[in-house]
Amino acid sequence: MAKSDKPDAIALLKADHRKVEELFAEFEGAKGDGKKRKLAEQICLELTVHTKIEEDIFYPACKGKIEEDLLGEAYVEHDSAKVLIAEIEAGGPDDEFYDAKVKVLSEMIEHHVEEEEKRSEGMFAQARAAGLDMDALGEAMASRKTELMAEYKATGLPTPETPTLDNTSLGPMA
Repeated sequence: MAKSDKPDAIALLKADHRKVEELFAEFEGAKGDGKKRKLAEQICLELTVHTKIEEDIFYPACKGKIEEDLLGEAYVEHDSAKVLIAEIEAGGPDDEFYDAKVKVLSEMIEHHVEEEEKRSEGMFAQARAAGLDMDALGEAMASRKTELMAEYKATGLPTPETPTLDNTSLGPMA
């Protein structure tokens, strides 16, 4: 595959966004616990891999090149999503708040995507304007995404790392 055939970093991230939006829409219309569980697990996998490649590759490349507040908010939004993902993964469709957790996760992700994709002041627009090498970033992210998908499908999702949360202050989870 020629380099020009590969998605650049922003195209790859936007494709991830569209895929997860479709999965959330499917979940909303799903009937039956088995179908809901399968869709929720796919959503959690997709989001876990997506946040990992953003945090490990894309966000560090953006540091110092885009508004720091945007980057800080993105990390906090990721950590909040990771908490919900862990709760969804630990539960099941018969849990009282399962559907509500998936719905809130969907709304959080919708907001996060909007912040990243805003036409002129969004993270992606700022990163492109800063002249980041989107082809090289896209290649690194696509490669890492393939590795993580295979790893997580084989071993399950890892315990989330939430660097912006002081886990000791949370106390016991209810």
